[in-house]
Amino acid sequence: MSPERKSILCPGCRKLISIDEPACPYCGLTRPGLHNTAGAVRKIFFGQNPVMVIIYINAAFFALALFLNFGGMFSSGNPFALLSPSNHSLFMLGATGTIPVIQFNRFWTLISASFLHGGILHIAFNMMALYQLGPFVLKEFGFHRFINLYVITGVAGFALSVFVGIPFTIGASASVCGLIGAIIYYGKSRGDSYGEAIYKQAMGWVIGLIIFGFIFSGINNWAHGGGLLSGILLAFLMGYNDNRPESASVKLLAYACILLMASVLLWAVASAILKL
Repeated sequence: MSPERKSILCPGCRKLISIDEPACPYCGLTRPGLHNTAGAVRKIFFGQNPVMVIIYINAAFFALALFLNFGGMFSSGNPFALLSPSNHSLFMLGATGTIPVIQFNRFWTLISASFLHGGILHIAFNMMALYQLGPFVLKEFGFHRFINLYVITGVAGFALSVFVGIPFTIGASASVCGLIGAIIYYGKSRGDSYGEAIYKQAMGWVIGLIIFGFIFSGINNWAHGGGLLSGILLAFLMGYNDNRPESASVKLLAYACILLMASVLLWAVASAILKL
């Protein structure tokens, strides 16, 4: 007697097929059973709204940084330092730059730094930007490409910061700029009146970032630039929903990013608490 075959709804076309089909006989999706399992993993970690999950993680790390070592209500007259954790607590939780990466070999901080902020205004601006931009990128690029864009562009922006010699840096703005880069590519690639409007709006954000970077001290313009350029490149390589479906390699990369991100953040929290 042959083993019982389980049936699933194909993640691509939603038709009933066997879970062990090498490809969906209706839409051609390769390894639909793997896609179905990956979708279950996605719901466990992110539910239906990965943008809000990322915002909650940033808020939790900001609260933890304040708890570990409160830095004061103001610091150096910089409005972005209002209600700020100390550099020591930020270092423990995974701030990056040449000091953590080069001097202390904390390469994992290239990921964790995207979830740390130096003040209440710093996190408020970044999370408001993510709240506005994230749903659009999620809709036009899909869950897996959104995850890849957020994680990889943050790493790229901070890697460039280390390369040019920024000693100590944090913030989600490199990843947010990566999303802006993806939107720029989407608008320019789409090309119709809607795409052109999206492109012009995204370029307006870039101009605003440049002006903002010159007005306020302590802004890491290198991380912004690295995130922006890597976002354009990554969007070009992966595509978006209107021109190609999410490939198996894109999905595998996204789950690798999730696993790496979760491991790094858990390590950051555990190592910081153990050093108290």
